[in-house]
Amino acid sequence: MLFGIENFFVFMAAGILLNVTPGPDMFYVATRSAGQGRAAGVASALAIACGGVVHTMAASLGLSAVLAHSALAFDIVRWAGAVYLVWMGLRLILSRPEADAHKRLPDAPVGKIFRQGLVVAIFNPKVALFFLSFLPQFANPASADFAVQVLVLGLTFCATGLAVMTTIALCFGCVNAWASGRPGLRRFQTRATGGVFVTMGLCLGLAER
Repeated sequence: MLFGIENFFVFMAAGILLNVTPGPDMFYVATRSAGQGRAAGVASALAIACGGVVHTMAASLGLSAVLAHSALAFDIVRWAGAVYLVWMGLRLILSRPEADAHKRLPDAPVGKIFRQGLVVAIFNPKVALFFLSFLPQFANPASADFAVQVLVLGLTFCATGLAVMTTIALCFGCVNAWASGRPGLRRFQTRATGGVFVTMGLCLGLAER
């Protein structure tokens, strides 16, 4: 047993299966990569993984339990994430086209995209509740190292997720490369990306515990 964790390889298999299942995180990374390039997609994948680490630490310390037992705390975090996603989407939808659309667009500001992705990942209470409910199933609650076990499980899950999301980013980056030099398509991409973010924000805002 690794750190006293029972069925670690069962957890690995379950974690990989969950990470390769299409969901909001995968959709977010694919949209970023297709609309703004591979670097943007990889930065988003890394941001989601770092957000997962934050949720892992919160779960290991018992902080995520606050969201599970407080409707107010859950709603505050949920609406903060929803408003931020909608705001990002509207900025893209309302953005002006480049003056010379035939020129190659500059590389996406990776640092800014990472920060945006991190905020989106952290302010998603559904993810916090998932970590709180999923990880302890594979840890031993009677062990003195229970918090360490949850932390190891969470970091493992985030690492496999990062590998999957990075692969998605690299694959969908081909769409961005193909669209370069096609101004009409690039404008459509930008607005479509914004539409996806707005939709994700609305879905998060309407989500229930």
